[in-house]
Amino acid sequence: MTEPVSAIRNLGPASVDQFARAGIHSAEEVRALGAEAAYRRLILAGTRPHFIGFYALVMGLQGRRWNDLGPDEKAELRVVFDRLVAGIAEKAKGRSDFEAALDMLGVRDPDVPGRR
Repeated sequence: MTEPVSAIRNLGPASVDQFARAGIHSAEEVRALGAEAAYRRLILAGTRPHFIGFYALVMGLQGRRWNDLGPDEKAELRVVFDRLVAGIAEKAKGRSDFEAALDMLGVRDPDVPGRR
């Protein structure tokens, strides 16, 4: 039996909806992807990047409260988040509007196995 996405600490109904739009329907899928890949999929599916949402996911996957991090850890996660968002923006350059729309809908992303 699979666990719902909401079984991960810090993830509620809004997160469940966002993950569903990204084609992720279970906590096991989120855990298998890891925080960065899962959050990347959320962004590509249309979720607006938000640092607190990212680090809430990271903390949840560690079984920790969303605000259970010190300033050094928060600074490290900010670097990861900024790199992730910048990488998505850089990758988006040069695509047609149609390709970008397909990626945002989660229909086509060449970095996701099985999608072309």
